[in-house]
Amino acid sequence: MRVELRVRNTDLADAMRGYIEQRLGVELSRFGERVGRVRVKVAGLSGSRGGTKRSCRISVDMIPFGGVAVQEVDLDLHAAIDRAAGRVGRLLGQRLEKVQETNFRSATALAA
Repeated sequence: MRVELRVRNTDLADAMRGYIEQRLGVELSRFGERVGRVRVKVAGLSGSRGGTKRSCRISVDMIPFGGVAVQEVDLDLHAAIDRAAGRVGRLLGQRLEKVQETNFRSATALAA
């Protein structure tokens, strides 16, 4: 798994790289070699009420069905990263399950 990290409007790149890679490792390790490029964009967003929100967008390329992307926004960057990593892991699991189910149905139909 190759992680590309892009940081905008925040100075947390070095501090967050290890945390992001660890969270993605937990969520994506079960997919093994199917996971291709992983892109993570972290940004600080100025809120309309003066607060700064943090945004985390994760895009994952995965074989056999291409890519998926999720985005989470929170005042706490760790919370945004955790939720985005969890969502992308669940989404990939659901998509992989559908692909395997479709392949099983096709193989069963051919055998019949």
